[in-house]
Amino acid sequence: MIPAYSPQARGRMERNYRTWQGRLPQELRVRGIRAVEAANRFLREEYVRAFNQRFQVAAAQVGSAFVRTRRKDLDWVFSIQSERRVNQDNTVTLDNRVLQIEKSRWRNTLAAIRAFRGCTVVIHELLEGTIVIRYGPHEVARYSAAQAPAQKPRVSKTARPLGHNREAA
Repeated sequence: MIPAYSPQARGRMERNYRTWQGRLPQELRVRGIRAVEAANRFLREEYVRAFNQRFQVAAAQVGSAFVRTRRKDLDWVFSIQSERRVNQDNTVTLDNRVLQIEKSRWRNTLAAIRAFRGCTVVIHELLEGTIVIRYGPHEVARYSAAQAPAQKPRVSKTARPLGHNREAA
């Protein structure tokens, strides 16, 4: 995707939005459409096709503008990434879930993950639901969607009446 930073491209999009905002409400009003379901049906069956016939322009070149990527790490690229600090008990918290990092030796020079308390790790939430914790290039924990701990319900603090904790005189 190429973002439109030029004034010409932004103007084109603004004209497009103005067309949609100006024409569509009038078309719905003329046809007497007031329900959302009817408006969606009208958009699918009539309006989009007529709009495209009127405003579409043939491409300057034949073919696709997309280029095949050579990257093999698309799972990492399309993951939701969050940085967290490792707690004293080798855990990190994500979305009200506590993820345990098991003690392991993943390098000869480093004794155990316990030595990394307070270090920052990156948590990757992959598209299929797997959660991976990485420290630099090293994967230190992995939870499949079935293994990942469930989110604990958030406890909301409600207002208490004054004198709630007072003892009777």
